[in-house]
Amino acid sequence: MDAHGRIDVVVHNAGHMVFGPAEAFTPEQFAELYDINVLSTQRVNRAVLPHMRRQGRGLLVWVSSSGTAGGTPPYLSPYFAAKAGMDALAVQYARELSRWGIETSIVVPGAFTRGTNHFTNAGHPADATCAAEYDAGPYGGFGRQIQDAFAAIVPDDADPGTVAGAIASIVDTPFGERPFRVHIDPSNDGAAVAFGVIDRVREEMLNRVGFSDLLKPRAISPPSEKAL
Repeated sequence: MDAHGRIDVVVHNAGHMVFGPAEAFTPEQFAELYDINVLSTQRVNRAVLPHMRRQGRGLLVWVSSSGTAGGTPPYLSPYFAAKAGMDALAVQYARELSRWGIETSIVVPGAFTRGTNHFTNAGHPADATCAAEYDAGPYGGFGRQIQDAFAAIVPDDADPGTVAGAIASIVDTPFGERPFRVHIDPSNDGAAVAFGVIDRVREEMLNRVGFSDLLKPRAISPPSEKAL
């Protein structure tokens, strides 16, 4: 704001993955993951949105995950739960900001097992005893099996750079024409189908109760144009 007097786009891309049986993660670990993947967006929004609302224009891009609605592999429960919370927050923010002239686009990447360090840098359960009991019982070796199975269905040429390209394309799209949700899912885990139904049901409810205008951002003249 000091340099340009305005801020046009915010991309909510911060996130962290953990891997292991849900029971073996402590409540404190769940809280830490929610702090990174969900509460971080609220901190940024509260800092930025006052400026965007005064401008009468802006764009929020939220990087979600296909695992919030598609075929979700086990052992990623805390991550998907946090991403689902962020996705739900993005949807509600979209409705509450559209009359301010602020747009929302939700980018939904699928699994990219190459070109990222998701699994390499994933967090692990703090309760090592519980995790060991899973590995010594009927889920012995399950973590490796899950990683191998899902790596096998992701095409070798799946490029995580396509997610960045999709974000750039959204930013370049004119106001009022930006898509609400964009899927980049090389493994086709079904999220595009599921979200298609979920988003349609939500839209139909808003139409039913007379709030159709919340589905599209309202065009508001910037203060400088109003003065003219």
